[in-house]
Amino acid sequence: MNAPQDKTAFRPAYRVIGTRPVRPDGVDKVTGKAIYGPDFVASGMLQGAILRSPHPHARIRSINTKKAEALPGVKAVITGADFPGLAALEVAVGESSGNIKHVGRNCMAHEKVLYAGHAVAAVAATSSVIAEEALALIEVDYEVLPYVLTIDEALAADAPLLHDDIFTQGLDPKPTKPSNAALRFTIGRGDPDAALKGAHTVISGTYSALPVHQGYIEPHACVASWNADGQAQIWASSQGAFMIRSLTAAILGIALADIRVTPLEIGGGFGGKTTVYLEPVAMLLSRKTGRPVRLTMSRGDVFRASGPAPGGTMDIQLGADADGTITGVVMEFKLLGGAYPGSDTHPGAMSALAHYNIANSRVTGWDVLCNMASTAAYRAPGAPQTIFPVESCIDELAMKLGIDPIDLRLKNAVKPGDVGVMGMAAGEIGYVECLEAAKAHPHYSAPLGPNQGRGVAGGTWGNYGGPSTAVVSVSEDGSVLVTTGNPDIGGSRASMAIMAAETLQIPYEKVRVTITDTSSIGYSMLTGGSRTTFATGKAVIEACEQVIATLCQRAAAMWGVDAEQTEWRDGAVYCLSGDKQGSSLTMGQIAAKAGFSGGPISAEVSLNAQGFLPAFGVHICDTEVDPETGNVSVLRYTVVQDVGTAIHPDYVEGQMQGGAAQGIGWALNEGYVFDKDGRVDNPGFLDYRMPVCSDLPMIDTVMVEKPNPAHPYGVKGVGEVPIVPPLGAVGNAVSRAIGIRMHDLPLTPDRVYAAIKARA
Repeated sequence: MNAPQDKTAFRPAYRVIGTRPVRPDGVDKVTGKAIYGPDFVASGMLQGAILRSPHPHARIRSINTKKAEALPGVKAVITGADFPGLAALEVAVGESSGNIKHVGRNCMAHEKVLYAGHAVAAVAATSSVIAEEALALIEVDYEVLPYVLTIDEALAADAPLLHDDIFTQGLDPKPTKPSNAALRFTIGRGDPDAALKGAHTVISGTYSALPVHQGYIEPHACVASWNADGQAQIWASSQGAFMIRSLTAAILGIALADIRVTPLEIGGGFGGKTTVYLEPVAMLLSRKTGRPVRLTMSRGDVFRASGPAPGGTMDIQLGADADGTITGVVMEFKLLGGAYPGSDTHPGAMSALAHYNIANSRVTGWDVLCNMASTAAYRAPGAPQTIFPVESCIDELAMKLGIDPIDLRLKNAVKPGDVGVMGMAAGEIGYVECLEAAKAHPHYSAPLGPNQGRGVAGGTWGNYGGPSTAVVSVSEDGSVLVTTGNPDIGGSRASMAIMAAETLQIPYEKVRVTITDTSSIGYSMLTGGSRTTFATGKAVIEACEQVIATLCQRAAAMWGVDAEQTEWRDGAVYCLSGDKQGSSLTMGQIAAKAGFSGGPISAEVSLNAQGFLPAFGVHICDTEVDPETGNVSVLRYTVVQDVGTAIHPDYVEGQMQGGAAQGIGWALNEGYVFDKDGRVDNPGFLDYRMPVCSDLPMIDTVMVEKPNPAHPYGVKGVGEVPIVPPLGAVGNAVSRAIGIRMHDLPLTPDRVYAAIKARA
């Protein structure tokens, strides 16, 4: 039996890979038939609602629920007292782990509330109107406490503590007093202090960015049904059904096998739907009522109570020789983690300098707690914040030395074989190719007008592999069903179908892809980390290869020859010798007789995918600044990215454009604003200023395809790196347009105007 063709060295002329077929879920979504979390209805379902704290920091003296419980139509009320005791257990749910005590307390406050919007009680009733009426009847006696919302406030010597049991990790000696600094993490090599001391030029500065929200369209929602026999079902929109199962089971102290989680369609996630907020609450309400319960966040609750990306401050010193060789970097950044630890400190530190080959560096990150919603991942978590000051300093260095900004980056760019700060040699990466493509692009040499500036920035994200499971089955008519456990948040159904069709050498239209529940397939890590097309795709490909082997064995048995005397070609088995030489059997012909030749034809593959490679991008941005108002307009934008192999180019380009749009919003407009009482003052799309179509130009894309040898079709993750360079690219463009280095994001008109006036 001949193995499938090796397609790892260079990009060959694929049959299906690189085409742009219609997405499998497209029709249902554009016609409104797709079922999202807030749409799902279970028989006998009750409506839930959550009471949230109006205070950013307060001790809960008592909660009186009697009036709410007496309201006709109310079936149950729960508080933090209904949750089991939670240990500080670490449960792996993705690229990192979650402290169950913290995740559970974030779902429902116990003893203290830590941010305005923290859940303190929940109600299940026969209608949403009654549930909301019941919330107003719950009496909570608070002891209001001082709160902190900034880095300086949180780290002050007399700062009020959010937790009396959190001691800063990463310090030596270990601290003896609790702190709002949850973690200190340092990564580095060489002697950066000596390098800076001997540098020809040193660029330094303090930079900052505000917390920003992922801005997904669909709010958090779920339906839970906990039966009297202990078996439970959850229907939810999230980035990982197995993640929901793991966290909910750990919080409630029940067996994983007792929970069946069914993923619904997801109306956006971007990393913000990689934890639980509602599911354990809905489960307890369901157990208390004996009926299914639906919980849905309002848009205001999404902003107040679900994790934004952390903001923070970044101090940096960058030294270089006269020819532009970067000799040393020292950076210290502090990220606002919100109410509980976990503010992207590790990936932020590891990403900051990963796109450059710098012999001497030290990056130190701090996870700082404050009285806002606990932060969550947002597309390359931590990388945009830490790469922003790096790219700003490189732009300033280029101006000071009179070197083209792309040439300066080319001089210092990481290349295949370079050993990074983690001690590992870089693989087949394409940062240099991206820089070269950016320099050759017509955008880079186009003329600029008055009050206009051009900014360039690079960036990287490490990507991931991890555990995935896939099942490939051949139906009796020869059509193929691919089943995975990864929710589709970026077109993964289409990419799985394309890779299956490519491997099986059949038309794309003959493949269907379904995403199933946690009781119907083996474990898969959540959809995040730009891992799904790489890792789950590997499982699909291996399952297809096993199906091909089975088909060849079945055909060989029909012909009375050995399997080695067959060949798989063009979606059929061909006989290579004997009386049947030259004969062929299609998948449908073999599957139709599967009941007489050994049974159903299918394969399930579970693997822990290794060999993932980082992605790199270079962005070019042109801006125009109105000197009378400080308003910034983005005139032109180009995204260049090493995408490995573009399985479905439309989706790859969409990821590149979408990440750029989100990054532009982060750079120019977006950020959490708090009022004098510590409450989010812009908790909705009207006041939280995300960019819309009229704010953006057409975003040009250049896909640099440098295949990953560790994947059968050269896949690298593409979804997260597009949000990394925009902060630097936009910041550099504005700085060049006005002739003033801008350090603080977002670059709102008032900030830009103030900088212009201060210079005058």
